[in-house]
Amino acid sequence: MEHVTASEELSATLMYHVERPVLNEGYIDSELLHRKKRTPKSFQRRIAEHLRCSSEKAKSVVFGFLPILTWLPSYPLKQYLFGDIVSGISTGVMQLPQGLAYAMLAAVPPVFGLYSSFYPVLLYTFFGTSKHISIGTFAVISLMIGGVAVREAPDSMFAVNGTNASQIVDFEARDARRVEVVVALTTLVGIIQFVLGLLRFGFLAIYLTEPLVRGFTTAAAVHVSVSQIKYLLGVHTARFNGPLSVVYSLDAVFRNIASTNVVTLIIGLVCSVFLYFIKDLNERFKKKLPIPIPGEIIVVIVSTGISYGMVMSENYGVEVVGKIPTGLLPPKIPDFSVFPSLFPDAFTIAVVGFSIAISLAKIFALKHGYSVDGNQELIALGLCNFMSSFFHTFAVTASMSRSLVQESTGGHTEIAGLLASLLVLLVVVAIGFVFQPLPTTVLAAIIMVNLLGMFKQMKDIPALWRTSKIELAIWLVSFFASVLLGLDYGLVVAMSFAILTVIYRTQCPKNALLGQIPDTGLYFDVDEYEEAEECSGIKIFQSNTSMYFANSDLYVSALKAKVRPNAKVINLKYFVFYGSVLDYLLNIRCMDHVYTNGQMTENHTESESEDDFFLQRLTPIHTIILDFTPVNFIDSVGAKTIKSILVRPFICLCCAGTLLSDLRTLKFFFEPVTPDLIFPTIHDAVLHCKHSRDVPICPDVQ
Repeated sequence: MEHVTASEELSATLMYHVERPVLNEGYIDSELLHRKKRTPKSFQRRIAEHLRCSSEKAKSVVFGFLPILTWLPSYPLKQYLFGDIVSGISTGVMQLPQGLAYAMLAAVPPVFGLYSSFYPVLLYTFFGTSKHISIGTFAVISLMIGGVAVREAPDSMFAVNGTNASQIVDFEARDARRVEVVVALTTLVGIIQFVLGLLRFGFLAIYLTEPLVRGFTTAAAVHVSVSQIKYLLGVHTARFNGPLSVVYSLDAVFRNIASTNVVTLIIGLVCSVFLYFIKDLNERFKKKLPIPIPGEIIVVIVSTGISYGMVMSENYGVEVVGKIPTGLLPPKIPDFSVFPSLFPDAFTIAVVGFSIAISLAKIFALKHGYSVDGNQELIALGLCNFMSSFFHTFAVTASMSRSLVQESTGGHTEIAGLLASLLVLLVVVAIGFVFQPLPTTVLAAIIMVNLLGMFKQMKDIPALWRTSKIELAIWLVSFFASVLLGLDYGLVVAMSFAILTVIYRTQCPKNALLGQIPDTGLYFDVDEYEEAEECSGIKIFQSNTSMYFANSDLYVSALKAKVRPNAKVINLKYFVFYGSVLDYLLNIRCMDHVYTNGQMTENHTESESEDDFFLQRLTPIHTIILDFTPVNFIDSVGAKTIKSILVRPFICLCCAGTLLSDLRTLKFFFEPVTPDLIFPTIHDAVLHCKHSRDVPICPDVQ
């Protein structure tokens, strides 16, 4: 016996019966539907209502601004606390070495990475709406910050005696200035994110399409990896920024490769192999392990102990983290004088940071069945960056690797992030000095192994090749532009290219002739489906594009090519619109002859060419329906273009009420175009055209 699914049984038993007259919008507007009477509110009244305060409105504003108030009072201790504690400790253990490592990318001393792993994480607990993302340092953002710091405070500014010949740099003064630049940049990033959140710009991330973001972050992984090679090898080179910085960095490393510190290289390679092995174990046995093996903290503790015991910095020339002050620094006002030069970079970092955070937040929210507010996330990130910058932090966002750990180890709420930040605070206040002998090559290994997940995004290329060539082009342009031009210019180029692809899609739409599925009111592409049959004497043309100034002429050309591919001119008599946005129904003169009392009378003039006359005689088409269902909008140029091809503009329209209003605003309707010739569906238009007395009848049309 054949297996029949429930949906197939349901389809077989349910029947869709509709029997009604052919409707037009004139009848619908006057008889079937009646608009609700609305009294327009004055501007003063709208302002007063907006500013009016009530207890409910005040409560809604407070709860929206501080989401912690909505869930903390009902926090289930027995169910969630243990999981949040385990998750917080696991994430905090991972946050410590990453904070130290990513501070190197940001071109500031390592301790500032610990500050950035405490203050913003603590604040996000109160203002964030995601229960699972781990806010803190992130490789891509740290690298972008480091590029700005190096540009604004290069080594050449701090050369001893004002010369570059000796290559002696006042590192203390340089680092102090870079911290000032980074802190000011973070303040500006926070202000931008906060203002965008207040202005409800949470939708901004949709313009950073997924292929663009994945190509961009893969390119960032290339930049980060290249920047860490010198630490892995123990060679000293300048840090490059801007276009072709990857090329210059590689060139500098290879020029100095003879000076590689063998001990540094061995330590880095051993740590890299160990970390890769641990990550592989965690991935393979993630369902069996109660918590992931903390490979990073193990590497940091062991390598710090060995480095301290063997005095590697002095005996083998291994570069180490160096001085880590104990305790927290007092707050300090940022240097506002550098804001003008930092604004473009700050805006880019603000948008990229938000797009990464909201993307991860939506993934976890969808998985666990709750919602996140994009505008509140902007406000939360803005406050985290702005308020923390007064305590010497650099800009942060959500980390993919830490967020996965926080979620997979049983984290239920933002309490996990709070506990992770407290663990970092314990290290900063009490035992930060312990990590002073830590070799920088270990941090480089941690960074490079953590980037493996980003490099796996290369698998997008064959997948996109099979599914969408345009999205593949966006991915590749985003990747190569960001690698070659730098992350800031690369992002601008990638976004510009993504916008151009939207224009390209409107210029190269899919055009089709539709046919009716027998005994239904459904219409499909006749070239694609065998069951679709063209209605006798009727051509139904569909193009999945909008009618506006950039493509209106292309639309008319496609219409001519599809409907009458051999004809030089389309002579139109009736034009019918249909669709949720618009759909147009065009009626052409059947031939250049008419029927009078059953006799054919030729109507062509001597000026017409013989080719045009005979082509028209051989064309048994009396009606053209333009299906505008996929169309988003029409502008005045598109409307004028349609009108320009009409010989006698007798127009029938089918469109949504909003489009009807837009067309009225465009002054599209005039005699003999009336609402009586507007239809709600293609099938209504087809039935009308088949049986209307105004439609000229061709000999072979029933």
